[in-house]
Amino acid sequence: MKAVFQLILCSILSLVITSSQAGNDSPVEKITIRLDFVPDLEEGQKTFGVCARCHLPEAWGNIDGTYPQLAGQHVNVLMKQLLDIRSGDRQSPLMYPFVQERTIGGYQELSNVVAYISTLPMNPAPSKGPWKKGSAEFKQGEKIYNQLCTSCHGDSGQGNNELVYPRLQGQHFQYLSQQLARIKSGVREVIPAMQMVIKDLEDEQLEKIANYITYLEVPKDDIATSKQWRNPDFQ
Repeated sequence: MKAVFQLILCSILSLVITSSQAGNDSPVEKITIRLDFVPDLEEGQKTFGVCARCHLPEAWGNIDGTYPQLAGQHVNVLMKQLLDIRSGDRQSPLMYPFVQERTIGGYQELSNVVAYISTLPMNPAPSKGPWKKGSAEFKQGEKIYNQLCTSCHGDSGQGNNELVYPRLQGQHFQYLSQQLARIKSGVREVIPAMQMVIKDLEDEQLEKIANYITYLEVPKDDIATSKQWRNPDFQ
């Protein structure tokens, strides 16, 4: 586990309270209350035991795209996805039963588990796309990514925790490819700006973007020492 852990906790975890005067047509007032939680990594490890059944104890997912790599992902991104699936804003029949409060717990428990997942070292050998560095297809994917994706996801796919932009580097090719296709078809909803960009791209262009992302370098400090690394918390 990484020696240093820092959490900028979840501005996305907020309650919006609406109020209006009875019989008054004045605009509805919205008050946003930010809820902050101090994560407990030991408790997060216990909760992750439920997740590990599918995502594996290392949180590396699998190469066929059924389960993504979660290790090393930003805490706010992980939290948003859990909350979106819980509320039905993101369709995930496989995940839905496991993110309910009666299964995994409330906001504190969610805070614990996403904090724990974010500390796990990433898979040093995630699945790559079919077009290697230097190929025409790789360069086409690189060009599209740099034109359309870097403003949010960063030059190296590092994402942004505070702005809740996912970390893309180190993700499996099949998962990236599947999710881009789901966004294009409207099955998965994302922010309007991303939806507009993706819907105007051809399927082949999306494949090339996914391919390029899989070749982005992950910082050495963020990856496991080898493919054989096993999470000691579950030995």
